[in-house]
Amino acid sequence: MANVAVDAGNNGITRREFLYYIWGASIALVAAQSAGLMVWFLIPKFREGEFGGTFTLPISDIPEVNTPPAGYSEGRFWLSNLDTDQPNELMTPADQDTLPIKGIAAIYKVCTHLGCIYTWVGANNRFECPCHGSKYRLDGRRIESPAPRSLDRFKLAALADDKVTVLAESAISEDSGVYMPLELPSEAAFIQIDTGSKKLGDSLKLLCSYAGSCP
Repeated sequence: MANVAVDAGNNGITRREFLYYIWGASIALVAAQSAGLMVWFLIPKFREGEFGGTFTLPISDIPEVNTPPAGYSEGRFWLSNLDTDQPNELMTPADQDTLPIKGIAAIYKVCTHLGCIYTWVGANNRFECPCHGSKYRLDGRRIESPAPRSLDRFKLAALADDKVTVLAESAISEDSGVYMPLELPSEAAFIQIDTGSKKLGDSLKLLCSYAGSCP
């Protein structure tokens, strides 16, 4: 085999240096491939219809305005249909509500205090946590402590009858950063809940007057 060594005075490299470069490049390539595979396996992948993914429901599954919420255990959310312009015993605007609350809200089923699973208590027309007594209104707004904030919400999209065309999506409140209730366009046929996209509930003042529990 011919000697590939080049005189150092001509700025060449020796065979040993050449092999070192090849070896180093091979190690770097293997390391990059291993890192890429690790990231691929670590990134969560969710299918539609399982928590962390999306749930597509027909409009007929949405509860009537200001009636008890519909619960979906697979997605860990409640659907509430809200309208403070049609007040009743379930959804009445409080003094702190400066704007109408209208539309569909997808509310996370986990209490914001210590992560317990709360329930809808029809006798009291509100969500109540059995662990430490936190209470929330139909829209998830906190009524009583120790919850540090209102209930978290998921992103919603109104879909056409092809289940693909997006007609409207949840807006984000400029004040609180939470997903606002989504008003459905008249041509909407389905609603899609994205449980992989969650916004934390607001930390606005307690609605103590709503529950008649002010000091």
